[in-house]
Amino acid sequence: MTIPTRKKFRSDIAEAVHETATGLRRIGLLDAKTMREFDASCLTPVEPLTGRQITALRRRAGVSQGVFARVLNVQPKLVSEWERGEKKPSGPSLKLLSIVKARGLEALL
Repeated sequence: MTIPTRKKFRSDIAEAVHETATGLRRIGLLDAKTMREFDASCLTPVEPLTGRQITALRRRAGVSQGVFARVLNVQPKLVSEWERGEKKPSGPSLKLLSIVKARGLEALL
C-alpha cells in the first residue's frame, strides 16, 4: 500500500520556493545535502502530542487501543502508555500520529 506523499509547507511562499529548489536539484544545480536542509526548513515540523490528544485521535477514529496499535504497527500496551502519559511517541510513530491527526486514520489504511 502506498500513502500519498503530499508535503505540508509552512506557507504558500515556502511551497513555491521549495518547488524552485526541487527543480534546481533535478538539473544538478543544488546538491543533495542542501536540498535536505531546505526540506527541513520548509516543511511543517511534527508537533509532540499529549496523551489526551492521542486518546482523542483514537476515539475520533472510533477504534480500540488494539486496533489503533495494529494500524500504527506498535504494541497495544504502548498506545495505552502514550494515552496515560507514561511514554511519549517519537520518530516514525509520532509521524504516523501526525498523519492521523491531519487526515484521519483512513489515511493509513
